[in-house]
Amino acid sequence: MDAVGIGSIETRRLSLVPLAVEHAEEMAEVLADPALHVFIGGAPHSPQALRTRYERLVAGSPDPGVRWWNWVIRLREDARLAGTVQATLSSAGNGWTAEVAWVVGTPWQGRGIAAEAARGLVARLRAYGVQAVRAHIHPDHHASAAVAAAAGLAPTGHRHEGEIRWETAAASYAGGPTPPVVSGPGRPASLECR
Repeated sequence: MDAVGIGSIETRRLSLVPLAVEHAEEMAEVLADPALHVFIGGAPHSPQALRTRYERLVAGSPDPGVRWWNWVIRLREDARLAGTVQATLSSAGNGWTAEVAWVVGTPWQGRGIAAEAARGLVARLRAYGVQAVRAHIHPDHHASAAVAAAAGLAPTGHRHEGEIRWETAAASYAGGPTPPVVSGPGRPASLECR
């Protein structure tokens, strides 16, 4: 399978770095607070369980019509990881849609990190021609709703498993409907979002 060249995304304070298996150890610490799972379910993963999960994610979706794009959030000033952003891209007719999500470790919440990362993610997806960006958010998760709004998503009347669908308005893209695919280890230059 071809490797997707998602590249890094640079924002004012953050570097969104493509997920690597080697991030599992540090990310297990970042995501260790059980409170992070109140709205999304589950429990924190051990470093080994997270490594196994990251191996699957890095390998990519077995479905050729689906792409998994995942980044860790690196705070440049502190040179440490603080969370993740992700997009699951699906081929839809003549274009692509993306289901996005984010999580920031408890010690870094309340600083605008998730909103900044989500804005960078949505900008990257738009630059690559993704027509619709969606997120599903629990109706009581006000912080995540604020992040979605900051990233340009708006709530809709659609619900899935009790969560509200948030989405961007459809956009046209002159560059074509297919996000770039790069064979081998190459990656496109990073897109700066400031």
